[in-house]
Amino acid sequence: MVNSVERDEREAASLASLSLAGVKRLVAAYVVMALGTLVALVVLAATARHLATDEAWGHAVIVAVFAIVLPLRTRAALKGSPSGLRALTIIGCVLLVVNLVEAALPGVFPTWMRVEMLVIAAMMLILAILSVRARRNRHPVDR
Repeated sequence: MVNSVERDEREAASLASLSLAGVKRLVAAYVVMALGTLVALVVLAATARHLATDEAWGHAVIVAVFAIVLPLRTRAALKGSPSGLRALTIIGCVLLVVNLVEAALPGVFPTWMRVEMLVIAAMMLILAILSVRARRNRHPVDR
């Protein structure tokens, strides 16, 4: 009986770490995308000002802030912090909804940024799924 419980706990910890490894890669991709968005806006501001709107800059700044916060929370989650993992789940869900809503607003953002928002929304959906899976696997429900 004890071996079975220990084995279940080891399996749960292993599944949680697999989910978190995926989260780490996803957050790294998000950071690259955030930096790419800022670079694109700098280039567009110099070459095609109509594609680097004030709204686009506002969105990019928020994306950049989360590009700082997400790696910090990911690092905490990888160290076993329940609050770090909870923060990843909440941030992922909020960014998913916000990016979908912003992408749906007619005429506010240029098309290239709408595509960026949809890609970020997809990334945040995956982040939310992986972080929820990691939370469940860390603390499996007694069966």
